[in-house]
Amino acid sequence: MRFLVDQDIYKITIDHLREWGHDLLTAKELGLQQAPDEDLLKRTQAEKRLLLTRDKGFGGLVFLNKELSTGVILLRMTPTVAEEVHHELHRLFEEHGEEELRNVFCVVEPHRHRIRHLP
Repeated sequence: MRFLVDQDIYKITIDHLREWGHDLLTAKELGLQQAPDEDLLKRTQAEKRLLLTRDKGFGGLVFLNKELSTGVILLRMTPTVAEEVHHELHRLFEEHGEEELRNVFCVVEPHRHRIRHLP
């Protein structure tokens, strides 16, 4: 899968995603670590990627503004539950393909994930 990774994602998560064979661009690599959330979503759309973030604010943006609508995966994690979230994230990718995740807002937390389709 192809991801644009927000600046708030832990390095260990980025390392896992790369080990699993995913194609990642980070906000830092693109010089977008200080960019407004709207700019990050626009870049995610332009690159035809999914946004991976820990910032809950993206939910409001993609549900309220159809022009910014793109697949977002929100990781609800702290360092103490990182491994459980990584396990659930891996399970999400086994159950759902990239195309299916392009039009959803998905919350991944220890032992479960929730998917809401975007309007």
